[in-house]
Amino acid sequence: MKNLFTTLIFSLITSYAYAQIDIIHPPNWWVGFETQNLQLLVKGNNISEYEVGIEYPGVDIKKIHKADSPNYLFIDLQISNSTLPGTFKIEFNKGQKKLTHNYKIENRRNLSQQNEGFDSSDVIYLITPDRFANGDYSNDIIKGLKENKIDRKDNYARHGGDIIGVTQNMDYIKEMGFTSIWLNPVLINDMKEGSYHGYATTDYYTPDPRFGSMDDYLEFSEKASQNGIKLIKDIIVNHCGLYHWWMDDLPFNDWLNFQEIYLKSNDETIEKNTVYSNHRRSTIQDIYAAEVDYRGMLDGWFVPTMPDLNQRNKFMSEYLIQNSIWWIETLNLSGIRQDTYPYAEKEFLSNWAGRIMEEYPKFNIVGEEWSYNPIRIAYWQEGNNNKDGYKSNLKSTMDFAMQKAIFEGIYEEENWNTGLIKIYENLANDFYYADPKSLLIFNDNHDMSRIFTQMKEDVSKTKMAVSLMLTLPRIPQILYGTEILMEDSAKPGDHGLIRTDFPGGWKNDKSNAFTGYNLENSQLEMQNYLKTLLNFRKNSKAIHEGETLHYAPKDGIYLLSRKHEDEIVIYIVNKNDKSVNLDTDRFIEIDANGKIFTDIHTDKTYKWSGKIQIKNNSSFILTNK
Repeated sequence: MKNLFTTLIFSLITSYAYAQIDIIHPPNWWVGFETQNLQLLVKGNNISEYEVGIEYPGVDIKKIHKADSPNYLFIDLQISNSTLPGTFKIEFNKGQKKLTHNYKIENRRNLSQQNEGFDSSDVIYLITPDRFANGDYSNDIIKGLKENKIDRKDNYARHGGDIIGVTQNMDYIKEMGFTSIWLNPVLINDMKEGSYHGYATTDYYTPDPRFGSMDDYLEFSEKASQNGIKLIKDIIVNHCGLYHWWMDDLPFNDWLNFQEIYLKSNDETIEKNTVYSNHRRSTIQDIYAAEVDYRGMLDGWFVPTMPDLNQRNKFMSEYLIQNSIWWIETLNLSGIRQDTYPYAEKEFLSNWAGRIMEEYPKFNIVGEEWSYNPIRIAYWQEGNNNKDGYKSNLKSTMDFAMQKAIFEGIYEEENWNTGLIKIYENLANDFYYADPKSLLIFNDNHDMSRIFTQMKEDVSKTKMAVSLMLTLPRIPQILYGTEILMEDSAKPGDHGLIRTDFPGGWKNDKSNAFTGYNLENSQLEMQNYLKTLLNFRKNSKAIHEGETLHYAPKDGIYLLSRKHEDEIVIYIVNKNDKSVNLDTDRFIEIDANGKIFTDIHTDKTYKWSGKIQIKNNSSFILTNK
């Protein structure tokens, strides 16, 4: 009898020890959204065997869903807009067993409904946090994480940069003239290697502690807001990291694409077994595409360490949508950059973007469609008249077509169909876009060779490309380090090298780009050049929203003007080895005749009449203001 009593007590203790709530996502919520429904993901040992109860005025349980795994529940709540903020108990009952979880709901931020999205008045500074500045050396190595070393000599190891490092250098970013910051992902990537880049998320609600805490993230957001700088969060809904917490116990049998193959694999066999995406993005729009190719594009994995998420599962879809809204509200974001846009289910993407824009009408989202075909880029933009009737709800897409045209236009020799004509012809495609000024333009980013390397380390050509990009009717983005001519020439296109450490971000760096210490003259000159241009652009309505007029390239010269009311800005590039006397009579439609213009970099003045001298191998920007 004594042994039986002991066994019963042990069993009771054991059952209580294993009966616990491991995860509830989202971890908290708000009152006052247009959509009053909230779906909670609950994970706990055999939690599906429990009854669920909530008693809180304005909060009602609408439905409870069991998953294929017994360790999950999905709870549909309705939160009335009259609900008072506070904390309520979610009770889980199974006979004599009882579990409780305190869940907090708050009022939305006072100004959150008015989140101003990034637009053509902004210039976005793209930062890889691990490579920008190390503001807290104590978080470089976190015990228990799979990658636990710092090695700045290894381009693919962690280097120690963090959120605090960006926050500490906010004044530099503001003084340079940048108005928005896009950080590469900073959520936890508990991966064995390569975790620095952030694109293999292992928990969608937790910052990587090597980048900092949630408090660090909130402080970063607050300081950005105080400095009038908008924040853009890099989000990935197509895939997660191989060691995401749910990978050991997937909620549903269709939570992932090719889930059955993953379940038959282990760390040693996953690479051999992985079914890769065919990357045929054209199948999304191709009216002749075979279904096997279409699904091969969407369902295949990028790499073995990034499982492909199945957004056709309605619970996965809702989880990802609510996660994005949670981060917007938590950090007071102004925008989202959605990674690998066409690789997720397009119906999901329409719903995802639509739900966000419903809650934040002034918000902005840019999707990454790495295509050089303007027709394919335009397909994803809100307002485009797509033949298949698809409505994307996406304000902005990345203009890879113009990026390529600027590079080729500046770099190539001038001929009938090479050189500057590439820029002219590509800009002529703007008639096809629903809103060309909302496209995001760039010379480079964290995934491609830096512009200085593209231009074979030619400073003049780099200036031509950057200044044109900043003058076009677009939203410009600049990769950190462009201002000091950072390059990847030793191994062009190598991702680890592209994302080189920003000098001055670490103690004992030999040079410091934040202060100018020990930079080469060419770096200082480029930094000042870009700073002048960015701060001019910040106050130029003509560039933000003005009408655009451009002239076909002729004799190695291309001219583009922007006009708003009485402000005129003129961009001119001369690719010739000799200076040119430009006859202004050809450009009468600019309506600039007789007006006085100033070169924004030299302060030299010109009267727009007759002929004006244009320096060789250079570009310059004139303003009449």
